[in-house]
Amino acid sequence: MKKQINVVGAVIMANGEVLCAQRGPGALEGYWEFPGGKIEPGEQPEQALAREIREELECEVEVGEHVDTTSYEYDFGIVTLSTYYCTLLSGTPVLTEHADVRWLAPADMTTLEWAPADVPAVEKIIAAYAS
Repeated sequence: MKKQINVVGAVIMANGEVLCAQRGPGALEGYWEFPGGKIEPGEQPEQALAREIREELECEVEVGEHVDTTSYEYDFGIVTLSTYYCTLLSGTPVLTEHADVRWLAPADMTTLEWAPADVPAVEKIIAAYAS
């Protein structure tokens, strides 16, 4: 039986653009994702997301509306990803774990190669902001 991994991702929006993060060395290297990480025992998803953004990007966010929850079976386990819209309260993203970050308009998000678990949320965001 494959390992179940519960993670959260932040859809950080500012000035009509979304923060997209490229994974660094390790699993899914080079794919793009919404920054975030694993939910620790006893944490609510929103708490985990605020903590992960603080740790990964050295930024403070306010976690808002739920975007999507999807599951995807990778070779290393089954990832259940819950994404939330977030407002950047303070800080400028610092690359501590990611190879790159880009701010993109929702319509331009399809130019990146997204991790499979993130794709349904990307599609919902594009649909929500299509003009």
